Amino acid sequence: MAETDTPLLIKRYASRRLYNTETSDYVTLEDIAGFIRDGREVQIVDLKSGDDLTRQYLLQIIAEHESRGESVLPINVLNDLVRSYSTQAVSVVPQFLAMSFDMLRDGQSKMMENMGSMNPMSKMPGFEAMRAQQEAFMKAMTGGLMGSSGPEPEATDEDLDDIKKQLSELQAKLAKMSK
Repeated sequence: MAETDTPLLIKRYASRRLYNTETSDYVTLEDIAGFIRDGREVQIVDLKSGDDLTRQYLLQIIAEHESRGESVLPINVLNDLVRSYSTQAVSVVPQFLAMSFDMLRDGQSKMMENMGSMNPMSKMPGFEAMRAQQEAFMKAMTGGLMGSSGPEPEATDEDLDDIKKQLSELQAKLAKMSK
């Protein structure tokens, strides 16, 4: 799904079903999480009252992922978040979290740039495969929170064969070096 300036509007009906106004179909929380991972902002509103329910549903998505064992938030962070609701720190926490995620996003961008063609290691056989793995790792570690810089290229069998060949060549070179 392409990024746009306007959030994807999801309407919640009285039956609690969620309706995607762009595609005119019903969506699930997992669909909404997918939109967000693809870099799309969403806004969820109650059809009858017009109340913005986005925060409520985003928290529900996070809670579902956490309860399935896809833990991103350590227990001490969750404890600190709960504590922050009962202290004066509540006013500082949102800005701190936003700045932390901005720094994480910037750090990932800089790391990917450093792994680009300007790096002398980029000439090494298997480097592209290693870089693709690093990008996949970062995406998995951040749960897609970093958004995407464009459409994800489709991996073809030819691409996978090329990556396997490069990896095999790299493993052979490493094996020779360790002898």
